[in-house]
Amino acid sequence: MPTLSDTIATGRVIEAHRSYPRVVVSASLWQTLISRLSQGESTLLGLWGDADAVHMALLDEREGGVIVATALTGEGPIPSVSRVHPPALRLERTLRDLFGIELAELPDPRPWLDHGRWGLRNPLARHAEAAGEPTSYPFLGAEGEGLHQIPVGPVHAGIIEPGHFRFTANGETVVRLEERLGYAHKGVESLMAGASIEQAARLAGRTSGDSTVAYAFAFARAVEAALAIDVPPRALWLRALMAELERLANHFGDIGAICNDAAFALLHAHTSVLRERVLRAAAACFGHRLMMDCIMPGGVAGDLTPEGAGLIRELADIAGKAFPALVELYDNTASLQDRTVGTGILNPTLARQYGCGGYVGRASGRNFDVRRNLAYAPYDSLRFEIPVRSEGDVNARVWIRIQEVQQSLALIEQILDAMPTDGPLRAPVGATGKPAEGLALVEGFRGDVLAWVRLGADGCVDRCHLRDPSWFQWPLLEAAIEGNIVADFPLCNKSFNCSYSGHDL
Repeated sequence: MPTLSDTIATGRVIEAHRSYPRVVVSASLWQTLISRLSQGESTLLGLWGDADAVHMALLDEREGGVIVATALTGEGPIPSVSRVHPPALRLERTLRDLFGIELAELPDPRPWLDHGRWGLRNPLARHAEAAGEPTSYPFLGAEGEGLHQIPVGPVHAGIIEPGHFRFTANGETVVRLEERLGYAHKGVESLMAGASIEQAARLAGRTSGDSTVAYAFAFARAVEAALAIDVPPRALWLRALMAELERLANHFGDIGAICNDAAFALLHAHTSVLRERVLRAAAACFGHRLMMDCIMPGGVAGDLTPEGAGLIRELADIAGKAFPALVELYDNTASLQDRTVGTGILNPTLARQYGCGGYVGRASGRNFDVRRNLAYAPYDSLRFEIPVRSEGDVNARVWIRIQEVQQSLALIEQILDAMPTDGPLRAPVGATGKPAEGLALVEGFRGDVLAWVRLGADGCVDRCHLRDPSWFQWPLLEAAIEGNIVADFPLCNKSFNCSYSGHDL
């Protein structure tokens, strides 16, 4: 069977694109790539619009190869990918909203991010149009005796991002769940256009606050690929240290919050203490609890002092001693297991079809992690395991997090031991006098974050696209809740913990 690279060898290669190839393809070749997706021969990494083109990032998991295919709008209608490959649907609806690009045979033309309240239609198109009055959103129907609908959100209890969930239920059993997102749309891609690299890096880090390190990391690597920048060694290790601290904090928070949604507040309290210890250590070492603006194109914004390294070692030691008892408590509490085992099962076939990353995909058998499969420094010289389970339920997603906490604690020790003791922290970043493009993937705590950037000759950002792992996880939450009771939705939802802000751009 030919590889992805073989399939598109006849396209026109864009020489300015690094570190993976971008190829302008014909309509027939676009159809071939769609067929590969529908047959499971490639994995969809991203699909985004441009002023006069549609770009599609594809992964060949067998070969570890990544390709960006570009179809030009001026060469006739571009066939919809989602008509045969459903994971592309919301991405296609979004590029239609933002750029006004009409895809042939798009199976669901309803707007996705555009709620009719921007004042503009197709704001990123060459010629945006004034918008009319907002209209109601037509949710999909369901037929059968005794069905009723339960609307939830977009405003939720507590401090949580907005999203609307429309349940169709038969008694307490969920027959269908349909999400409506987009309430947290910030116009990040519009704000990126024309921004300096420094300002764009700050915007990237604010796409989803709980993943600020992952987004800044991915954006920085995309810029560095475009400009062929070599990052200083110490900076590479500091980036990995920040990424593992971010992963640790979020997994501690999630494990406790899932237990709390099953009415087991004790574990929530203990894991919250551990999460707080991570955040305080991050603030003491890097100046910000979430480590925002600490990773910049070219390197990092500040150094780690010997005292800071000592703080992190102390944190790892405390967490390493406290966490096993919490794991045992989770595993031996029958009432908690009764809520998590067998609840919200995500079929492994769906996880594979959607290229679902992170703990959601790995809990359903998809053995993929960018740190290993598309390795980048310094992970290519570190020892770690990627936990995988096949049950696909809430319990499996908890256990993947548990095992990833253990791996992150071990990685933090390795990083502190192997990191160069001194050296520069940032390479120069500036205009090269010619356009350049770059694509990068980084493993965030939810899964793979994609960043694609096109820089102008002046060194400013011409176009940037950031893709959160949640794009391929939100639709699967709809599938996982089917057949469960309504009361288990908070548990299923938290076990996925998809990002609203990262999805809504």
